[in-house]
Amino acid sequence: MNLALPALVPVLPALGAAATLAVGKKAPGLARPLAIVPVAVSAVLALVVALQLGTGQALDAATRLTPTGGPDIALALHLDGFSSLISVLVGLVATCVQVYSTAYLRKDPRYPSYAALVSLFTAAMFLVVYSGDLIVLLVGWEVMGICSYFLIGHHWETEDARSASLKAFLVTKLGDVPFLFGIFLLGADAGSFRIPDVLAAATDGRLGHPTLIALLLLAGVAGKSAQFPLHTWLPDAMAGPTPVSALIHAATMVAAGIYLVARLLPVFLLSGAALVVLAVMAAVTMIGSALCALAQDDLKRVLAYSTVGQLGYMAGALAAGDREASVFHLVSHGAFKALLFLAAGVVIHAAHTNSISAMSRIPGLRKRVPDAYWTMGIALVALVGLPPFSGFFSKEAVLTAAEHAANGEALTNGLGPASAVPEAAGWIVLISAGLTALLTAAYATRLFLVSFHSPQAEGAQAAGASQAVAPAAGHEADAPYSPELDEADPATAEPPAMRWPLWVLAIPTMGFGVAGLRSDWLPALLDGGSLRPSAVTAVIGTGLAVVGVLAAYGAWRSATARLATGRPAPADAGRVPEQAGAPAAEVIVADPGRTLLGPLFGPARHGFGVDRLYHALFVRPVTAAARLVRFLDREVVETYVRGSGVGANLLGRAVRLAQTGNAQTYLSALLAGVVLLAVLVAV
Repeated sequence: MNLALPALVPVLPALGAAATLAVGKKAPGLARPLAIVPVAVSAVLALVVALQLGTGQALDAATRLTPTGGPDIALALHLDGFSSLISVLVGLVATCVQVYSTAYLRKDPRYPSYAALVSLFTAAMFLVVYSGDLIVLLVGWEVMGICSYFLIGHHWETEDARSASLKAFLVTKLGDVPFLFGIFLLGADAGSFRIPDVLAAATDGRLGHPTLIALLLLAGVAGKSAQFPLHTWLPDAMAGPTPVSALIHAATMVAAGIYLVARLLPVFLLSGAALVVLAVMAAVTMIGSALCALAQDDLKRVLAYSTVGQLGYMAGALAAGDREASVFHLVSHGAFKALLFLAAGVVIHAAHTNSISAMSRIPGLRKRVPDAYWTMGIALVALVGLPPFSGFFSKEAVLTAAEHAANGEALTNGLGPASAVPEAAGWIVLISAGLTALLTAAYATRLFLVSFHSPQAEGAQAAGASQAVAPAAGHEADAPYSPELDEADPATAEPPAMRWPLWVLAIPTMGFGVAGLRSDWLPALLDGGSLRPSAVTAVIGTGLAVVGVLAAYGAWRSATARLATGRPAPADAGRVPEQAGAPAAEVIVADPGRTLLGPLFGPARHGFGVDRLYHALFVRPVTAAARLVRFLDREVVETYVRGSGVGANLLGRAVRLAQTGNAQTYLSALLAGVVLLAVLVAV
């Protein structure tokens, strides 16, 4: 293979970003082609590289960048089935996002800088995927972090965007500090930062501190991939433009942590304690995020918590020792989650609100956005994990991996012994993943029914309400909300650039799952293990998903019946100000989440108070310490500084008083001094 092809994959988007920044303001007409063409060409090259590499092959190439006195830093390339598969996903999603953004932000004056940052973001993820050196991988890792800061805060004129971007940056940096130490310790133990050398050292048992290394790396993964306890930044990141959410959640930033653990899984298999920690982290993340998603009113926050939970599935598969299942679900999830966010952008564009309770009062919304309605339905079915869509096969692969690990037969596929995975880790992942499948089906069904099939909207339409979609009323008063500035006129139909990417992403959402059925297809590209779901987990997983769908549907029918008869809902907090009429007019939303969660609804809506806990434990003490430092600086340190100045000033005044200009006075003082010195010498 010509090494220029894989080298161009990350280089072209980076060059496109530089060109867009350079000429975007002066020649706005060039900004869109400079944003789309380099990313699209990189996507094609990534596909060509994957095809040329083939299955079961690997390519390593490196050139030393600099000596360090220890392990050298090399500009290294490492290609195998995992990197090939994920690079194709990154290219596909990034291209769809760039095309979609040309319409979604077509009137945004800061579009050139936005497009340049998206291209740089894409280049950084390509660098992470293709890098064969941990230090170079770290560069791409950190570039993604700074790009996310600017992209989430794209609408910096709003307080929500500013605070969300700062929160995302600080929380992920909190994980990156131990992550950096983990990389240094790993390189020191292995004697190299080259990934093949690190894996060889792990296989030969030459790592002296595998548990410490794994735990330090997991801190960075928890921050980047939004796992408990560093997950809180991701829901707030919804204040950024919707296409950015699709890119972050589907193919770049949050996928980087999972990819890193998959790449370094032999290191983690040396520490059963680290695998149990990873399993617990995944379990808490899966269940907690699914409960939170069931209570959110903001459409994008529902999808954000969904991403957190699905990343928990991937982390759970890694804790069970099966990186094939994890990456399978990563790619499957990348397709349908990008589809969900881009479809959500179309719906938000039409409804002029993120609030699903506000959408529920808009007549004819699903007819107004038929492409988004059908593609979102397809993606939600994949998210629920019903056959034959891709989510079913990848979710069942995770459950199968957990089942084997629970039985002491972990599917490590030759990366380590099956006994390296504790059975406890398998049971933790299996039970939590099953419960999450139930909750996922419930919140996906709630999202679809409340947004598109509300009795209020259908009743208004039946009464002859106007089919024009007007800006909707506000969101629920007690609900966390991440408002996004309106990017388009809701009276204008969505352009093709916002519609055809939906159907492009719908193809892998529907068909990618079958690639894991035959051993000579997707498994041959990865580690060669089986990705076929076992009969037991397939029946249980699908059964739990069906139960979740039926439970949400039954609760929704019950809520709509109460609404029709005028009886209050079980929870009296489901009131939303009416758009028209007297200020006191209110409407009760038929929300099945209240019925299903009961007393947990309020805590789940606010993330079970984790943000408030962090504010009390970390923000307040740091703020108090900052106030103390400011006091000491201004009242103590500056007092000494001011005192030295005042002392010098007083001394100067005293000297000035002695300077009379009278020569006789000077002579008298001189003689007195001479006499005094003479007396002192004589004595």
